[in-house]
Amino acid sequence: MKPDAARVAPALLEWFDRAGRRHLPWQCDPTPYRVWVSEIMLQQTQVATVMPYYERFIARFPALSDLAAAPLEEVLYLWSGLGYYARARNLHRAAQTIIREHDGLFPQTLAAVQALPGIGRSTAGAILALAAEQRHPILDGNVRRVLARFFGVAGWPGAPAVERRLWALAESCMPRDRIAAYTQAIMDLGATVCVRSKPACAVCPLSIRCVARAERRQAQLPSPRPKRVRTRRIRHCLIALREDGAVLLEKRAPSGVWGGLHGLPEFDDQAAVDAWAGRHLAGVTEPGSAWPSYHHAFTHFDLELRPLVLRCAGLDDAVADGSELRWYDPARPAKVGLAAPVAALIAAVSRGG
Repeated sequence: MKPDAARVAPALLEWFDRAGRRHLPWQCDPTPYRVWVSEIMLQQTQVATVMPYYERFIARFPALSDLAAAPLEEVLYLWSGLGYYARARNLHRAAQTIIREHDGLFPQTLAAVQALPGIGRSTAGAILALAAEQRHPILDGNVRRVLARFFGVAGWPGAPAVERRLWALAESCMPRDRIAAYTQAIMDLGATVCVRSKPACAVCPLSIRCVARAERRQAQLPSPRPKRVRTRRIRHCLIALREDGAVLLEKRAPSGVWGGLHGLPEFDDQAAVDAWAGRHLAGVTEPGSAWPSYHHAFTHFDLELRPLVLRCAGLDDAVADGSELRWYDPARPAKVGLAAPVAALIAAVSRGG
């Protein structure tokens, strides 16, 4: 049988009523604010990973006004380990924009929501569909996969022509009512049944009309992104360890990789590490100890950190009080944002390797 857009919603809603996820933390009280936070956290991140972060975040910032009033440093602290930190910075900026430009009320039009920092068409549609039953299609990674397989749409979904085709299909499949349930259903199907590898076609409510299943092309659809050459970046970092166990951190610039987080001082080469330590550290008690490289994969490149552990008495008096440097005590950690590799290196040096 051929795929039929009119049959998608009835099949998905029937499946959702008996097998969908209806008890996720953000579903209990789906206000626009709570749904927005969850949608941002779920971008490129699994539900199981997001849930504890979401619960801690909402406990600290139960209302949009609480988030807007908080210092960015605390927002990044609660985001530490979740990755893609631009999401947290944009969330904070958007909350302040809503307070300033929308009287503290989450906007209720697609255009106004899309105008907020960090929110694209699909995320805006999902927020308004899930929290306000507004009829807007979505096209996140899970939905792209479901539609590409069901309708047999070849080509990388990020290509403009393919993306336009998928948006049109997403629109054509939407029901006239039960918008929130349908939106959650198609996301759930992609996340739990029509998964990237080894989809569970035997229990899929759309399988009888699915082109990919009929043609045995589940592994080929959606088409993969064209391969790009990954680059490798090497950075030398200094782990300055004070006698009381505190580690020297430096607040990073507000944009870029790990923007706004606290990290280890980084340098282009070992000579720069040695020169900086000679100028800024006091009471160095022994030669530095080079540690094995720490590798971390980003979306578009691989990072190799080469740490040097150096024990000292503290900072030289010439270092300005207004600098972005601070001592961080792992035994009594301050509420500052730390990227996962930095947290791992601090934990390792605190254990003595």
